[in-house]
Amino acid sequence: MDQAMRIPPEEILRRIDHTLLKPDASRPDIVRLCEEAKMYGFATVCVNPYWVPLAAELLAGSGVGVTTVIGFPLGASTTFAKIAEARDAIAGGATEIDMVMNVGALKSGDADAVKRDIEGVVSACCGRAVVKVILETGLLTDGEKIEACRISKAAGADYVKTSTGFGPGGATVEDIALMRRTVGPEMGVKASGGVRDLETARRMIAAGATRIGTSSGAAMASSGQGDGGY
Repeated sequence: MDQAMRIPPEEILRRIDHTLLKPDASRPDIVRLCEEAKMYGFATVCVNPYWVPLAAELLAGSGVGVTTVIGFPLGASTTFAKIAEARDAIAGGATEIDMVMNVGALKSGDADAVKRDIEGVVSACCGRAVVKVILETGLLTDGEKIEACRISKAAGADYVKTSTGFGPGGATVEDIALMRRTVGPEMGVKASGGVRDLETARRMIAAGATRIGTSSGAAMASSGQGDGGY
């Protein structure tokens, strides 16, 4: 707790993927999302694939990246489809790809299929985009979370991520700590799902998160103006 409380608001903001994945999000909503990301210095915006070209245009030269989601939200589309989605997103200006792991394959004991799925997207990105693997931790046992992290690392992903925000549960300090222990210090860990305030974000970072996915970034930034002098 003491370590978490020492993390300044500006450091938290630099780690945020400012997220809007609602199906009814409109063009004005995406424009506002991008304006907020530039204003507060977030790491990226996270939008559905349709909005990638607009976000890339609005954020050009700002230093804010564009994250999109692949195989979202179930992870059950084919590897071919995920690869096509990733290539299309990168062509449209995406700089980071958050792909949903094939949860059903993992729970069926088909680790090879899970690895091939991730490897396919990593290969499609060709180093042009960061790849984060969404585990959907609310559906997994601790043993499955560990296995998913190990597979993601072996497949060449850059990050593991807790949740889509559309499944059961969300990020927990315990899961972040478990994921960090499993992947080691060199891989990214993203806490996503239910992180709505600075205190929660601090706890996630203290547990090992290097990125925070949240739709509450602007509210967190506003509250941070009176928290540590941001």
